[in-house]
Amino acid sequence: MKKRLYQNDVASYFREHSSIFLFVVILFLMGVIFGAIVVNSMSFTQKEDLFYYLSQFFGQISTGKTADNNDLFMQSFFHNSKFIGLIWILGVSIIGLPVILIILFIKGMVVGFTVGFLVSQMGLKGFMLAFVSILPQNLIIIPVFILMASFSVIFSLRMIRRQFLKKIGEPIYPFFKRYIITLVAAFILISAASGIEAYLSPWLMESVITSIGL
Repeated sequence: MKKRLYQNDVASYFREHSSIFLFVVILFLMGVIFGAIVVNSMSFTQKEDLFYYLSQFFGQISTGKTADNNDLFMQSFFHNSKFIGLIWILGVSIIGLPVILIILFIKGMVVGFTVGFLVSQMGLKGFMLAFVSILPQNLIIIPVFILMASFSVIFSLRMIRRQFLKKIGEPIYPFFKRYIITLVAAFILISAASGIEAYLSPWLMESVITSIGL
């Protein structure tokens, strides 16, 4: 019975704020599209310079000269946790609402640019590299970013209504408690994604690079 009530509460919550979740998803997708457009707007020299450094990186992977897996894990975890934590804090600060949306848009732009550049420069080989190097961990990271941004926007709007519109409504503490739980869950998921990025993605990339002869 409790499980069913919890599922109903969750479903009700998502229905109530469906417009916010939809807006955040669309904003992220716009960032991805914009990132891909930026690739096409780069000059030939810029693309050649960037591709040179990328080729050097692929060469290091093919020869096994990459950072230690544990170091990669820590770098990935702290990098993503830093932005997740910032989004969470901005949701509490009220005035950080626009910055949350900017961070999410930039995240989408980085993904779109990376995939777009690999595909534009290397065609099918670039798509294969993007598939094994970007997709695995981002299957977790992207939903976490989108959900955290959505929850932060919702919490920020609730705080704004409470502070400036003088709407008392329900106590803020239960919502803040759930907001903290959301952050903890996000960190757990980010650690899982970092594990994939550190231990699985390099092996997949090395296999693909060897098979396609880079």
